[in-house]
Amino acid sequence: MHIAIAGNIGSGKTTLTRMLAARYGWIPRYESVDFNPYLSDFYEDMERWSFNLQIYFLNKRFKDVVDIAGTDDIIVQDRTIYEDARIFAPNLRDMGLMSTRDFENYSDLFELMMSLVGMPDLLIYLRSSLPNLIAQIQKRGREYEQSISIDYLAGLNEKYEKWIKDYKGKLLIVDADKYKFGDRPEDFDAVTNMIDAQLFGLFHQAD
Repeated sequence: MHIAIAGNIGSGKTTLTRMLAARYGWIPRYESVDFNPYLSDFYEDMERWSFNLQIYFLNKRFKDVVDIAGTDDIIVQDRTIYEDARIFAPNLRDMGLMSTRDFENYSDLFELMMSLVGMPDLLIYLRSSLPNLIAQIQKRGREYEQSISIDYLAGLNEKYEKWIKDYKGKLLIVDADKYKFGDRPEDFDAVTNMIDAQLFGLFHQAD
């Protein structure tokens, strides 16, 4: 089973992935951040490195999706392949940080990949306001993230909401402003109760 966690930068995806893996014994798949050879360069010069970064993420996440499809384990994934193509690449194009030529090349590659794999069994979307995102980014203190502009985050949030509105798969929306699952055990329990209800429906359908 494939459970994917989606959300903007700083919304709490990695924290929730780690906590769910510990609670349920699921196998976590984390986003390639600490060992990403393009990320720090990208935040220094987004226009120069945008295409390289997006291709790197697309490659890594496609490998993850293929691996997940080939296992009977329950996998919880930190960020989805859809977010790269539906959120981050279009946002870079709209901001003038990725050329139309590069975006169309990237999009063609994405569509080919998606013809070979399926959607997650459950998508958990962490909806977060800009103030909450900014506070979380500052709190975790990654140096390369401190230069992220509010306009960049706002553009991502807008595209996340459009994507989620049109999403066709099994979906759970969690208010990351309200549920501070990383700090308050009762909030984490509330989130897992919502997930349990969704999983009950999935397991019932499988029966």
